[in-house]
Amino acid sequence: MTSARPSAILNNIKTQTMFISTLLPKESIASIPGVNSKEELLHALVDLLSNELTPDQKTRIRESVLLRESVMSTGVGKGIAIPHGKCSSVDRNFASFIRLDQPVEYQSIDNVPVRYAFLLVGPMGADGEHIKLLSRISRLLNSRSFREKLDATTATDELCAMIQKEERAHFATS
Repeated sequence: MTSARPSAILNNIKTQTMFISTLLPKESIASIPGVNSKEELLHALVDLLSNELTPDQKTRIRESVLLRESVMSTGVGKGIAIPHGKCSSVDRNFASFIRLDQPVEYQSIDNVPVRYAFLLVGPMGADGEHIKLLSRISRLLNSRSFREKLDATTATDELCAMIQKEERAHFATS
């Protein structure tokens, strides 16, 4: 009987954690009708993060995200924002997603108000995984057909399933 090498097992675990959908429990996804500002949207994204996080961790995450946003807008165009940050109080990645019914002004690079916001927060020192996840989020949301599918529903269960299905289709071999 042969067993898998420890490095092969670790690589498999790392590959599995690279799926965005593994960071998004249903409770971290929302379709929200009334957000009036960029700051309100950022607060809502942090509030949606996992209930595993303590209030103190969420406060530190909020500070990290707001600080990052003050350096440069994470509005990447096409109605998409990907706010992100790193925080010493977390030991793994966390994410949340909001699809707004009404776009909000966000100082995006193309000046188009934001309708889709995906927050990614990770631990300090996990740069490679953080960058790969940001890239995946960007590629996923840049798909016009995917955004159209997101627009077709407000049900959280359906939004969650769509994100998972689209991600598997795009990145199954990555």
